[in-house]
Amino acid sequence: MTLTELKYIIALAQEKHFGRAAQRCSVAQPTLSVAIRKMEDKLKVAIFERNKNGVTVTPIGEKIVAQANRVLEETVKIDDIANAGKDQLLAPIRLGVIFTIGPYLLPHIIPQLRTTTPNMPLSIEENFTANLRLRLREGHLDALIIALPFNETDVLTKPLYDEPFDILLPAQHPLAAQKDISEQELSAENLLLLGQGHCFRDQILDDCPLIAAATRNPEGKTQTMADGTSLETLRHMVASNLGITILPRSATGSHLYKEDLVVVRPFRGQAPTRTVALAWRTSFPRPSAIDAIEGAIRLCKTH
Repeated sequence: MTLTELKYIIALAQEKHFGRAAQRCSVAQPTLSVAIRKMEDKLKVAIFERNKNGVTVTPIGEKIVAQANRVLEETVKIDDIANAGKDQLLAPIRLGVIFTIGPYLLPHIIPQLRTTTPNMPLSIEENFTANLRLRLREGHLDALIIALPFNETDVLTKPLYDEPFDILLPAQHPLAAQKDISEQELSAENLLLLGQGHCFRDQILDDCPLIAAATRNPEGKTQTMADGTSLETLRHMVASNLGITILPRSATGSHLYKEDLVVVRPFRGQAPTRTVALAWRTSFPRPSAIDAIEGAIRLCKTH
């Protein structure tokens, strides 16, 4: 059994579709199908159950896939061990960032890193927390910038800063005349929220029970946007007078629209807040690289 074959069964277990799994592994679908069938024949067990609705993992298959994941995680450590003897700041670092942090933090920390660690470029992937978690665990990423809570076995996290949320609304909206806005007032408005999968949306609903209740009310005005919607899309919709939205404070400082179109107001009382953190595997052998990223973030947050 080869590492490539292990990657095939992991991909199929996660995608639950032969075509998508083959595309993810950059092979033809028949190649992947034949390889998996040969593994099952060799092991004399069915790893997957095929039916007209797709693919499911059998109970014994679940154990095989879990072991395959562990094997691949261990192989990543071979590269890590080899790199440990090198200058930790000489090679690129693969950094994952969630969608609601990357566009607003990276333009500040990259210039810092170009000065302090010019030989350590960032290879950047923006994605949902759930996908980044998997990519880190499989060794495809070295570190993540995410929002807490983030609990994962054999992964370290370090809180970096707390960021409050603010309210973005059309300049001519009646609530724009107020110096701050309450959660109760927001829950009665046309509130635009990110779609499922965004942890920023989940944090708003966790911290704002009245808004969470409005999302469950079929007669409520709170709108969940389509998958793939970004904070910038929400900004454009507010500027078009479609409603109000909530942004992390780092995302409110846009120069795209003048104050005659959109304005920012704080929450009344205690604002919902997120904690931004770094996460990396305990086995990652370049702690100096992690320290460099942390230092760049802390420096830009003090300016």
